[in-house]
Amino acid sequence: MTDEERAERRKVILEVLDAEKEKGYDAISQFTGYLCTGEPTYLTTHRNARRVAGTFDRDELIEELLTAYIDG
Repeated sequence: MTDEERAERRKVILEVLDAEKEKGYDAISQFTGYLCTGEPTYLTTHRNARRVAGTFDRDELIEELLTAYIDG
């Protein structure tokens, strides 16, 4: 995976989390629900968060989260 791909994945994750927070939702819980189930209704349509999240496969987003966590 290139640095550019990682940056794009990170951008998607942060955009979705920000949209959830703006709507007053528990962003981590909502995003976790989406990642675990694949059910897009866990995500708000605010700021096109559902569409943005669908830019990558859930596996790719999980991979980015784990990589970022492990890398510190």
